[in-house]
Amino acid sequence: MGAVTGALAAVRLRLAPWGRALKPSPRLQRRVMTLLAASAVFAAAYMLYLRDSGLVAVKQVTVTGLTGEAANEVRAALDRVARDSTTLHVDRAAIEQVAARFPAIESVVITPDFPNSMGIRVIEHRPAALLALGERKVAVAGDGSVLTDLDVKGSLPTIAIEGGFPARALEPGPALDAVRVAGGAPAVITARLEKIGRERGRGVVVHVKDGPELVFGDASRIAAKWGAALRVLADRDAAGAEYVDVRIPERPAAGGLPVETVAPVAPAGPDQPAPTQEGAAAATPATPAAPQPEAPQTQATPAQPEPSAPPAAPGGTAAPNLQP
Repeated sequence: MGAVTGALAAVRLRLAPWGRALKPSPRLQRRVMTLLAASAVFAAAYMLYLRDSGLVAVKQVTVTGLTGEAANEVRAALDRVARDSTTLHVDRAAIEQVAARFPAIESVVITPDFPNSMGIRVIEHRPAALLALGERKVAVAGDGSVLTDLDVKGSLPTIAIEGGFPARALEPGPALDAVRVAGGAPAVITARLEKIGRERGRGVVVHVKDGPELVFGDASRIAAKWGAALRVLADRDAAGAEYVDVRIPERPAAGGLPVETVAPVAPAGPDQPAPTQEGAAAATPATPAAPQPEAPQTQATPAQPEPSAPPAAPGGTAAPNLQP
């Protein structure tokens, strides 16, 4: 025990010079305290005076990204509220509150530029469709926000509503479901969409110009359903289909091929007249088509019978011309 105590005492004696060397001198301590006090005074001056002083007041505001008839009104409102801030103390809440008064604005990006300038970039809602009430049409965003003063460029699908236009946004219901489907449409197909609405037994249905109807059902899994619809539309085997059902996006179904596709593949025999349009129309997808009677075979070469007209497959698609 005595040996351990002696060893510890020896260690203390050896470390004592290092301890004295690491201890700051009174002069250094005074300098550190003076620096801390000056920092505190500067911080207080910044908080109480400099950041809200006229030296850094916003005197020039640049607003970009606005379109539509109300652009000048929106620009003036944002300019006024921005000048109540300084470049060191931006009242973002006040600026965003003014922007929220205009339905066409989705968000704003505020960039102060020391000492006296500020930039405000306006991000407007992207119109997804046109609400139609009689002859009047108003743009609407994919989240249901009504874009009364927004200029619409390009073609957008129409969505019929009843009663009247909402003041700011659509309430939950069939019209909002159709708008959500329109808002999720990829840009590559937006210009081809004509109208969207809810139909009994099929849910939301999208009508495509020079293309099939797209049956969405409810407004869930919109991205997956659009992906499935585009894959089917790009498939050559689905060319001519009247509808594409994507209610189950993992198993999309195409059907309702035009009446021309159910005409016989081979020419009609001498005792069988060629089918007329009226006769072919009976084989549309509303009811499964009955098999076409087999054309008379030519007996010149028994091993090579004349091909018969293929029966129409269930679901409206034509069966392949299978050779015996």
